[in-house]
Amino acid sequence: MQRVCFLLNVRKDRIDAYRERHAAVWPDMLAALSAAGWHNYSLFLREDGLLVGYLETEDFDAAREAMAATEVNERWQRDMADFFEQPEAADDAMVPLAEVFHLA
Repeated sequence: MQRVCFLLNVRKDRIDAYRERHAAVWPDMLAALSAAGWHNYSLFLREDGLLVGYLETEDFDAAREAMAATEVNERWQRDMADFFEQPEAADDAMVPLAEVFHLA
């Protein structure tokens, strides 16, 4: 199982709305993530907008491609685009961090 961690930046003026949106993720989005192989997916948000994402998957590239092929992800990415400081879509800005330690 591949462990993936990535960083994004939520716009400071959208932090509360970002939290609200993730308190009620669409059921079809949750189902698509699971079907695409995203497991133990978590998002952590710092008060300054730093977002840390973590997930486990067999193949991160394949999991991202599977999500990119879904209609619900297209809608979600479009609806979430103005929450982020990055100019590209959040899915495209997910650059995995190098793991340097893991306590098994």
